[in-house]
Amino acid sequence: MAFQAKALSVLASLLIGMGINAAQAQNVKITPLGSHDGELCERDRATLFEDPTGVRILYDAGQSLTGGDDPRLGDVHLVLLSHAHGDHMGDRKLRALGAGAGTCDKVDTVSAAPHSTTAEVAAAKNAAIMMVSPMGAFIARKIQNITGKPTGNCPEKDGVLNVPFAASCSAVAQLGGTRILRAPGATAGVEVTIVPASHDSTVSRELLTDPQKAALAVDNTSLYLGPPSGYIIKFTNGLTVYLSGDTGIHAEMKTVVADYHKANLAMLNFGASAISAYSATFAMNELIRPAAVIATHVNERATSGGKLLPGTRTATLVKMQKRPVHLAISGRTMEFDGKAQCLAGCN
Repeated sequence: MAFQAKALSVLASLLIGMGINAAQAQNVKITPLGSHDGELCERDRATLFEDPTGVRILYDAGQSLTGGDDPRLGDVHLVLLSHAHGDHMGDRKLRALGAGAGTCDKVDTVSAAPHSTTAEVAAAKNAAIMMVSPMGAFIARKIQNITGKPTGNCPEKDGVLNVPFAASCSAVAQLGGTRILRAPGATAGVEVTIVPASHDSTVSRELLTDPQKAALAVDNTSLYLGPPSGYIIKFTNGLTVYLSGDTGIHAEMKTVVADYHKANLAMLNFGASAISAYSATFAMNELIRPAAVIATHVNERATSGGKLLPGTRTATLVKMQKRPVHLAISGRTMEFDGKAQCLAGCN
């Protein structure tokens, strides 16, 4: 009897352990890829999402990657780009990781022209690109210039894009358009929808051809690549993430993001020129009302030693919110369940 009791106890422990592991396996992993690991810095934009099924999505490659060869990336199945500004498309890239990255508030970068970090990553990873159509056409040509092959449309079956892809491909859409990505063996896919943002979307002249640069320089203008956007990502564990893109307050935050998509986690771009702590707080507390917020794109050195610096704009935002605000600390993987509760890696 003692042996049986002990055996049952061991079995119970194993089952409990298996249950914990199963629960952990259902978490969405979110990893910011900034210029300085352990900090939230001035140029940080890039974020990697991993669904429990293995689908991996890069959002706004920006200027804090070394390019398509950045060892932190791993597999990437889909590359998202919110708008054409250089700090998002990636007109520059990190000179090097570690000591070569400069300081947190003055990052050391080199030109990513003529390709952009967005195109470099998509080409290197055989990833799909999803963004509004005019910008998608621009990036698709950049990818073609890298690979030497036309960037075709992603193969689709029964309305689903099955990853991984054999080559980089285009899954562009218009505002409101949705794509579903499914990993091998998975019964459900990750749903990605383009939603509106209120901002500008002109491309850095550094990424244009010489004739186009010259034509625009005469009138000191820039090339517009379609409307700016954000995204809604619905993961297979139920987590629904709103990626704001660069934006001010707009009505669709309530009607589209909150009422229709019911986003429960917001990744807020806290750019100084677009949204203040007060307007961002109104957007989160009154319009979107997510369970939690991730603060990124803060345009300042927000941390020291991984701790929030008092007196920063970011500190003001955190203090004003009615919900948890997690900082997009570079290299720190946050894990979220379907209800947007952070179970690991958050500050």
